[in-house]
Amino acid sequence: MPPAAPRPRRPRPAAVLGLLLLLAAAPACSTAPEAGPRGPAAGPGAAATEEGESPFWVDPNSEAARQVAAWEATGRYADAQVLRRIADRPVALWGRPGDPGPAIRRARAAAKASGRTLVLAAHYIPHRDCGQLPAGGAADARAYRAWIGSFADAVGDAPALVVLEPHAVAHTVDGCVRAEHRAERLRLLSEAVDRLKKNRNTKVYLDAGDPGWIRDPADLAGPLREAGLGRADGFALNVSGFHSDAAVRAYGAELSRAVGGRHFVVDTGRNGAGPLPGDRERASCNPPGRSLGTPPTGRTGDPLVDAYLWVKRPGESDGPCRGGPAAGTWWPEQALGLARRARDTP
Repeated sequence: MPPAAPRPRRPRPAAVLGLLLLLAAAPACSTAPEAGPRGPAAGPGAAATEEGESPFWVDPNSEAARQVAAWEATGRYADAQVLRRIADRPVALWGRPGDPGPAIRRARAAAKASGRTLVLAAHYIPHRDCGQLPAGGAADARAYRAWIGSFADAVGDAPALVVLEPHAVAHTVDGCVRAEHRAERLRLLSEAVDRLKKNRNTKVYLDAGDPGWIRDPADLAGPLREAGLGRADGFALNVSGFHSDAAVRAYGAELSRAVGGRHFVVDTGRNGAGPLPGDRERASCNPPGRSLGTPPTGRTGDPLVDAYLWVKRPGESDGPCRGGPAAGTWWPEQALGLARRARDTP
């Protein structure tokens, strides 16, 4: 499931700052770890992968980055080094409920200063996720129009990529959305595409679920068209999902043929080990043994795939299942497991 609204940032405790100073002043003869903490990324917004430099902005104050600093301050150097596989890479910023503007404007300024593209997710459609966690969304169509307008205004002319309303279209196909709400939802999505595309440097990808959800991708073609796909830059797949790159590319190619050859982006944040076998709903909530997938990049090697992205932020809980905290809450030990099992290296 997609994350709940991000929580406000908390300042680093004074005790941690004091401990950092003590560590810096320690004598050279003191015992040191076999491999000390790696230096910071090349600069705010910088991210490098084995495939080459990522074009996307990295938040230097993300939960993962702050966790790295906290672990280094307490001597957990090895774990901090592993967690940099998340902290040093770009993840999507999800628009906050109420007023999404302030957080997006701060990120926009940092991304523009670093010459990188801001990756965003808009997830506030009325009757969002049909009451499943994290339930919520705008109270009505009018409130949603105001929210998406504030979202788009905050992005402005900065280079940005927006994944529009994870799960919203697929839920119109699987019967989750009530018949009386279906037409309104697709109309609101279409309006959102038009509003976001008024920003000359914004790319928009309508979410279209994943291969384990709507089995026949052709079933999504009509709703995607009604939702404004023809004026968007493409569609998004596997948001918050665990399906492998190969499975998603094959599914995406079928869907692309059904909608006139449109391109797509793929969420690879947690799909390195593929999905957990079993019931889809149970297998999608904090499944054990998963790993990070392909690092974010615009170099996919597939002419239909515009980018691999980390949309669902690795390390945030799917909800109170398998011992997890509330949906969207940062869960350091889960993040460490995802990073430790990743096949690539920082």
